[in-house]
Amino acid sequence: MRPFRVGVLVSGSGTNLQAVLDSVHREEGIEVVCVAANRAEAEGLARAETAGVETAVFPVAEHATRTARDEALAEFLTAHEVDLVVLAGFMELLSPGFVGRFEGRMINVHPSLLPAFPGVRAIEQAIEYGVRVTGVTVHFVDEGVDTGSILLQEAIELPYAPDIERVEQTIHAAEHRLLPEAIRLIARGALREERGEAGKRRRIVIEGGRHGEH
Repeated sequence: MRPFRVGVLVSGSGTNLQAVLDSVHREEGIEVVCVAANRAEAEGLARAETAGVETAVFPVAEHATRTARDEALAEFLTAHEVDLVVLAGFMELLSPGFVGRFEGRMINVHPSLLPAFPGVRAIEQAIEYGVRVTGVTVHFVDEGVDTGSILLQEAIELPYAPDIERVEQTIHAAEHRLLPEAIRLIARGALREERGEAGKRRRIVIEGGRHGEH
């Protein structure tokens, strides 16, 4: 039987990629078939190569425009017949054309309880704002910044005098749990999107009870 094929995009250390490789790669009918980065020095590339996964690098500087880079990246993923694109610490916005090409087939993990604290420095934003609870969100990617339909969330209580390094460790551990779980759910078709009236929020229902909404 054909495996559920996953392509992963990384920019840095690749710890979320490693969690995916350790948890779901070649398990439960899931296979990570390719990993791409926007930086040649991204450590995630070495993690992929160690796991025997094909890699490629797509720096914006080597293409005429960002859109041209995104087209090349999309062709790489399409050539590998990916069923799902996973942004695992990919630190660039992707063009509308790229997002549209993989609509409903691309997810991201974000270190906050969206819609709170979207974009960069989410952990720092939460601590600076003084919230008592933050967390992690896995969501579908749309053309906005962290605005796609929510798949999974995990809440994390913050101490009254939070140490950012300890908070980061706790949040990253949650990311490493939630991202593989989301891939498993998508691979086995356990998600259903309920669309409301025009302009209303959409809800992702997970068969079995857990759900997220935005």
